[in-house]
Amino acid sequence: MITITQLSKIGEDERGATHYFNTERTGEFIVAYRKAGSISGRHYHKGIATQKNPEKIIIMQGKASLNWFEVNGSRKGVEKINAPAMVEIEPWAWHEVIAETDMIVLELNGLKDAKDDTFRVD
Repeated sequence: MITITQLSKIGEDERGATHYFNTERTGEFIVAYRKAGSISGRHYHKGIATQKNPEKIIIMQGKASLNWFEVNGSRKGVEKINAPAMVEIEPWAWHEVIAETDMIVLELNGLKDAKDDTFRVD
């Protein structure tokens, strides 16, 4: 339900490091800055919106814990994420991201993608 892929490093020098990733997605994306201790998500998607099937986010800077469970099943887990990494979240996986440090996140979707495909568990 959750796939974490470290981004490939293509170079590093005194200026820092360069990493890359591939995506076929286009359109609006979200850049989010999260403070250490903050919690994001706490919802799931049904995969109605193409950009949420699966949901893809890139942790560009920082560290996080991702808690998840399968809404229609029994699987659950906790994933530790260290930037830079791409996180893919399949439909029907309730998830929350807890920032362990200040973070920069790139969501490969726009706000309208989530509007009709975000559900909370009461």
